Amino acid sequence: MSASHVLFDAPGPKGRRRILLLSILAIVVFIAAAIGALIQLQANKQLDPGKWVVYLRADYIAFLWKGLAGTLKATAVAALFAFPLGLLLALGRLASTRPISWAATAVIEFFRGVPMLLVVYAFLLLLPAYGVTFSRFWMLVIPMILVSAATTAEVFRAGINAVDKGQHEAAAVIGLSRTQAMRHVVLPQAIRLVMPSLILALVTLLKDSTLGYVVSYNELQFQGKTMVSITRYLLQTYVVVSLIYIVLNMILTRIALLLDARMKKRAARS
Repeated sequence: MSASHVLFDAPGPKGRRRILLLSILAIVVFIAAAIGALIQLQANKQLDPGKWVVYLRADYIAFLWKGLAGTLKATAVAALFAFPLGLLLALGRLASTRPISWAATAVIEFFRGVPMLLVVYAFLLLLPAYGVTFSRFWMLVIPMILVSAATTAEVFRAGINAVDKGQHEAAAVIGLSRTQAMRHVVLPQAIRLVMPSLILALVTLLKDSTLGYVVSYNELQFQGKTMVSITRYLLQTYVVVSLIYIVLNMILTRIALLLDARMKKRAARS
């Protein structure tokens, strides 16, 4: 039985016709709204080719590429630190020592509940008031690390709990300690299970990097904002920037889906 059948009954013939009718109506409304928007943009001369071909200029491409490089750098560095830290927090939360478990749980729940923007403002405004300063890059990346580590900690914890209990028992039978079983038996399987989710976490980190404009870090969103002040083309600039983000997210999502499909095939064979 599928999850949808557990949550609600399957629609009957009348329900399916109603769903089909509403779907067609929604598509028609969407197409009409899109056509109306294009007509309005054309009336305001926002679709003139001259306002779009400028983004094919070498200097404009180089300007946006600098922002894209900054975005990728911030995302990569944040992931490099956040994922191992998330694993440590997950292990801490699962630890049998209560003070360690409580401390890890407190860190996870705090940074999961606090919006990342507030963490960025803490590094931008609060810490400098007490003499603690960072470069623009780290004022963005450290909050990304803290927030992402808290969320990925729960991903790792779910992966560890998803490993069959028999694996723990088998490790104990061959004489492995709890720590050795976790390191050599459970963690390798758990990491393989959560790998698609970690790839999707990169998508979240990529989106979080757009907060670089708050600290004036030269990431893609900030470069787009600067380009608007140069070209005065607000719509065109943000459409181009949005398309770049969409392509990046599609690539990462595709990688996650391929990994997930590969792991399901491997599990089916085993």
